[in-house]
Amino acid sequence: MKTIGNILWLALAGFWLALGWLFWAALLAITIIGIPFAVQCMKLAQFSLWPFGREARPDPNASTLGIVGAVLWFIPGLLMCLSYILSGLVLCVTVIGIPFGIQAFKLAGLALAPFGKRIVKTGTA
Repeated sequence: MKTIGNILWLALAGFWLALGWLFWAALLAITIIGIPFAVQCMKLAQFSLWPFGREARPDPNASTLGIVGAVLWFIPGLLMCLSYILSGLVLCVTVIGIPFGIQAFKLAGLALAPFGKRIVKTGTA
């Protein structure tokens, strides 16, 4: 069932949202300062392509960025968060799209604060 959900998600919203993350990754990778942000963008692009059956969990070993990092992440994070919210609203118009809309809303929260989190399979520690 997860595979069917992922294939439908990829066709409805995942591909375009992943392209958005790849755009930001390419833009941020231009400078040395932006490389950690580009890595997060790549992680979120991969998660946006195939989200069902995986989740974001806090990672105690990961470093979180300070206030400077939060300010630098604000523009791409906010724009992608708004993209997820818009996609979620459009997907929730139909009954069949509601689970996909809920997934988009979950990813919207992750778009605002991806640092200090890791992507794991659902049900693993």
